[in-house]
Amino acid sequence: MVETAGGGPGDGTAEVLDRPLPDGVRRRVVQIVSDGFGGLTVGELPAQLRQYARFAPNRRAKFAGNAMAAALETDTLFRQRIGEKLREAQPELAGALDSGSPPPAADPLDVAAAAYVLRPAGWVKLVTAAGEEAQRAHAERADEESRAELERLREELDRAREQTRTETERLRGELESAKKEAESLHRKLRAALSDVKRGEAALRKTQAEMESARAEGQAQVSAAESEARRLKARLGEAEAALEATRRAAREGRSVEDMRLRLLLDTVLDAAQGLRRELALPPVSVRPAETVDAVEPGRMTPKDIAARALSEHDPAILDQLLALPQAHLVVDGYNVTKTGYPQMPLEKQRLRLLGQLSQLAAQTGAEVTCVFDGAELAAPVLLAPPRGVRVLFSKPGVTADELIRQLVRAEPPGRPVIVASTDREVADGIAKAGARPVASAVLLKRLS
Repeated sequence: MVETAGGGPGDGTAEVLDRPLPDGVRRRVVQIVSDGFGGLTVGELPAQLRQYARFAPNRRAKFAGNAMAAALETDTLFRQRIGEKLREAQPELAGALDSGSPPPAADPLDVAAAAYVLRPAGWVKLVTAAGEEAQRAHAERADEESRAELERLREELDRAREQTRTETERLRGELESAKKEAESLHRKLRAALSDVKRGEAALRKTQAEMESARAEGQAQVSAAESEARRLKARLGEAEAALEATRRAAREGRSVEDMRLRLLLDTVLDAAQGLRRELALPPVSVRPAETVDAVEPGRMTPKDIAARALSEHDPAILDQLLALPQAHLVVDGYNVTKTGYPQMPLEKQRLRLLGQLSQLAAQTGAEVTCVFDGAELAAPVLLAPPRGVRVLFSKPGVTADELIRQLVRAEPPGRPVIVASTDREVADGIAKAGARPVASAVLLKRLS
């Protein structure tokens, strides 16, 4: 309601609000004060607002809103200064309020806030109407929101009902499936119980058979023990008879020894008489001289290594092959893959065997070439070259093992030379007494 307080007709300063300022209008009023606040000097500001003079408008409205609203209500001069700033900022709205006809398209809250600051005639009605309009708009928004929420809840309820119906159908299906599965399990359980009973019966039968077999076994053990005792008695009798026989043999052997010694003395006397009669010379050849071995001053494979030749000099191979009865064993693929690995295996074999044949003809040494049979998809058909023995390892046996077997087959003292770069082969054949030679040395000698 509007009350007059000593003002003349048409003077809005005499009008007083009989209710609190609506929130929407109050926020707009604080914003107007904050906007006009910056255009005033510190001396023009009320004392309680001077501390906010340096604040930005938004920050000022946030922290000094209550103080500015209180100063606007109590300080008429401050309100008039803010009204002047408002008239400068919005002259059309201020003029319309002064004429009593606010713009119909203007926001009611803006109109009410401007009327509250400028205090034209009838400003209380404008503020009250704006508050009622704001409450009505809020109620309408709340009503719209309530209807929207109600509609949403109805949709959720429909979805929940549909989901419940679907879930119920699913659970019914699962229940039926569970019932069928339970019936199947009951049938399986009955069948399992029958199997258990049959198994128990079979177990009892097996136990009875085991008891019978145990009794029979005990009877057989008793019979075997009796037989063992009988055999021990017979063994004792046989040992006693054997001892008696030995004593008799020893007594008879003494007579035979005497007769044999007499015969031997007769033979020796006759042999000495025959030697004197024939005048036989002493024996010049001794049995030890018939054993094939290396005498001092003769060459051995180990002596070759002591000469002033490099291990990579092909001449060392010629010296080794010049030894009597020398045997050269060649690790075939190790040599070919060292010298010409880009060639097919068949051509590698043919090239190496041709060169070894020439070497055998030149040196007269025995030559054996060993290839790994594991790399062959089928048996190899080839005519071994003259003077060269060609061997392939059997399945499950490597060429290295075959070479070690060949070395071990040779008699001790025979010169055996093995051409291979494989360190395991070299160590193994060296322990067996053979002489290892690198594949590169043989390739140099062949070329």
